[in-house]
Amino acid sequence: MSAVGAPLSRQSVTGEGSGLRSQITLATVCAGYTLGAAVGWGSPQVALFMGDFGLSIAALAAALSCFLYARGDVCRFRPAWLLFSLSSLMAACGNAVWGWYEVVLDLPVPTPSLADLFFLCFAPPAIVGLLVLAKRPVTRAGWVCLALDSWLIGGSLLTLSWSLALAHTAHAADPEGESVARAALSVAYPLLDIVLVSMVLALHFRRSSINRSAVNTAVAALALTVLCDTVFTSPLLRSTYHSGQLLDAGWFTGSLLLAYAPWSARCRDTDALRPGSTAMRTTSRPIAGSLAALTPYLAAAVCTLGILYNVVEGRRVDRVVIFTGCTVVLALVVRQGIMLLDNISLTQELAQKENHFRSLVQGSSDVIMIAAPTGILRYVSPAAAGVYGREADDLVGSELASIIHPEDLGRVVHEVRRFLAASPHEEPTTRIECRFSSGAGDWLNVESTVNRHQGGLLLNSRDVTERVRLQAQLQHNAEHDPLTDLPNRALFTDRVRRVLGGRRSGDSGTAVLFVDLDGFKAVNDTIGHQAGDELLIQAARRLADSVRTGDTAARLGGDEFAALIVGDGTRDQGAREYQVHEIADRLRLTLSQPYRIGASEVRVAASIGVAFAEPGITPTDLMRNADLAMYRAKAGGKDRVELYAPQMQADVVRRSELAARLRTALRDGEFALLHQPVVHLGSGTVAAVAAQARWRSAQGILFTPAEFLRVSDDSDRTAELGRWLLEAAVEQAAERARAGHPVSVSVRLSAGRLLDQALPFGSIEALLTRHGLPSGALMIEVADSDPRISFDDLEQRLVALRRLGVRIALDGFGSGYAAINALRRLPIDVLKLDRGLVEGVVESARLHKITSGLLRIACDLGMQSVADGVDVPEQVLALRAMGCTHGQGMAFSGPLDEYRLRRALVRGEFPVPGSPAAQPVLAGGSIPLLSGSHAETPIPPT
Repeated sequence: MSAVGAPLSRQSVTGEGSGLRSQITLATVCAGYTLGAAVGWGSPQVALFMGDFGLSIAALAAALSCFLYARGDVCRFRPAWLLFSLSSLMAACGNAVWGWYEVVLDLPVPTPSLADLFFLCFAPPAIVGLLVLAKRPVTRAGWVCLALDSWLIGGSLLTLSWSLALAHTAHAADPEGESVARAALSVAYPLLDIVLVSMVLALHFRRSSINRSAVNTAVAALALTVLCDTVFTSPLLRSTYHSGQLLDAGWFTGSLLLAYAPWSARCRDTDALRPGSTAMRTTSRPIAGSLAALTPYLAAAVCTLGILYNVVEGRRVDRVVIFTGCTVVLALVVRQGIMLLDNISLTQELAQKENHFRSLVQGSSDVIMIAAPTGILRYVSPAAAGVYGREADDLVGSELASIIHPEDLGRVVHEVRRFLAASPHEEPTTRIECRFSSGAGDWLNVESTVNRHQGGLLLNSRDVTERVRLQAQLQHNAEHDPLTDLPNRALFTDRVRRVLGGRRSGDSGTAVLFVDLDGFKAVNDTIGHQAGDELLIQAARRLADSVRTGDTAARLGGDEFAALIVGDGTRDQGAREYQVHEIADRLRLTLSQPYRIGASEVRVAASIGVAFAEPGITPTDLMRNADLAMYRAKAGGKDRVELYAPQMQADVVRRSELAARLRTALRDGEFALLHQPVVHLGSGTVAAVAAQARWRSAQGILFTPAEFLRVSDDSDRTAELGRWLLEAAVEQAAERARAGHPVSVSVRLSAGRLLDQALPFGSIEALLTRHGLPSGALMIEVADSDPRISFDDLEQRLVALRRLGVRIALDGFGSGYAAINALRRLPIDVLKLDRGLVEGVVESARLHKITSGLLRIACDLGMQSVADGVDVPEQVLALRAMGCTHGQGMAFSGPLDEYRLRRALVRGEFPVPGSPAAQPVLAGGSIPLLSGSHAETPIPPT
């Protein structure tokens, strides 16, 4: 039992038990009184007491019960129950007066007496109370019909009673003295009872549905009381009646029933609240409705029978009977006229509503169908021609199942059976969506609202084919890339999850390939984004054509693609890896073929990372592994295939940790500035110093730029490091100049950093001015420019710096693709040979010739030259013989801290192999310079 149903059930059981006990107690008391009255109570005195004061106590209990219920908070129809209380109080007082005469005074009750006054006052409050309980008519005609019905019943009963008894009582009375009052009382009692009976009968079928059990009990109590009054007023019994007889049991039971009536509803409230109980069900009452309609006519028939009885018996028809019968007939005629007019109005209204609803059904865009319990269509609205493309008459008589798609039929039948088995109150309607056959031979998506109809089904159907198509299109758009129509990242991840969680979950041959197009950004920058989109479309088509039928190709975003290669159950892991690697390599070659875009032919390469599924691996981890392998392929030279290895993840973790520590080091000032002397190759004198940044971590490790800049992908941190390096180098150079060691300092900055808005044009001039360093003492080494950097902007910036006196060096000369263009356009003072040329200048004759040619170009252009990475004496001799003027490297000195640098500047020169004496070089005695690679020389202890 549910948590909600359990308290209700416990309350129901408690209410039922309490009501049953009350009913048993009531029945026991009434049965005891009846038994006592039947045996005469054992003595005349007890019979008198129980017949008088016993009835008074019962009536008083009914008065108190109705009064207390009327004072309660949950009472409905409070005035009716107060009137019933007053009526019972009158009966109690009448019985008490009767008992005062018979029991206390031991005298016969006079006629008339005060008891008769109380008894006569019993009926009027009860009659008004019944009127309050009645369901009030909503129209004026309804009130007139209620009054006519009451008179029809009352007049009929009056006619019958007058004919049988009342006329005799009235004519036998003496018109003089007390006999007139006695006769009036004899007539008053039955007249009031007739009125009360008329109200009971007239209102029995008009009572309110609220507190039905209480109203029924009250009506039953009053009906029993009226029945006993009728028997009491008959001439045959009244002459022999005395208190304590069996007739008193009827009055006693009627009083107790009225006392119990208001509380009977409370005992049944719980039943009414229970789902599925009869109290909550709205059931039709055809028998009750028929009796309610026939009651006035039955009453008129009774009146007619009374008159006919007198005529047949040869009795003279009393004027009262004639008058009453005529008024009854007149009331019946008036009532019939009202009913006829009402029926005409209802018929017209029904015809209007029928036409209205027929217009709605026939004009509705929805198809309304009625299916019999056997599934045969009995009615189909005309809208079927427009919706289904089939005439309604063609569908009528066919089976509903015949127009439903076979794949949907089982689901529809199951839903219909479930719906019909459910309670109509809990589930009055259901909704079914399936495919219906159309007249054109195709299938339409139809949504139907299904209701019960006479054991069958009422279907209100509408065509939702466009909505279903739109939903499918929206679903497709949500799961596919709009440019290439390949599955997007969300759908690709879902398919990877299905493969890993399905029956192939243990197949280690399942692999994920991540593909990145190398050089795609250059295509966007050179020939435009529209051409780049066309390239992506062609690449996606090649990728989709290259994978197998059961595999999935997807675009993850930008120029990144992916492929899911589903395992085939091969147990040989080596063979499977070879097969997937072969697929990836074939895919790489396919994507690297030239692309025809308009009149141009474009080439890009593909870097592919491959990761195999492992037991228990998640889709996120598998895709991350493939992504790491792809980045390793790009880092390893691009245009290659790389298999994932666990070490890749460890490298990522190490790089992430190092990057985090780097950000902390920038904030905490853990960077140190070292300088490497730039030495004249002829004399050995120190011509300049190259500023280099070093980071001493918390673990005591001193990282070189090649180590910490490689992991620093945070452009903001890189910019902050560049600003710190420039300012620290200028500040220390100014301090050395004031200490008597004037020497130029070179700072390496990338071309992108020079054009960065974070380094405004006036900042370098302001920096030199603030520290008092002459502009000629600073040289900026421009690293080989990124192809995306505009040479026009870079040229303007370098020309402006030259005007300030800052000297410009081209770093890494001989390795960059734009070196010749840089020499042609940029204002260069010094050429700095790349370390890669210097390292092989002795061993490789080819590099020897290349280096010699580059140095001749520098000499012909009137530029000074600096060789980076001069580590051995043989390199010094070879470079000097080629005409190189300056060198930087371990052949002279590694990077020095400020203390050792000043000692070297005091000494002023380094020994140069094969040089007899030092000779001055470079005007001004200094060369602004920066180390090319920043990373490859050992670091002396500091």
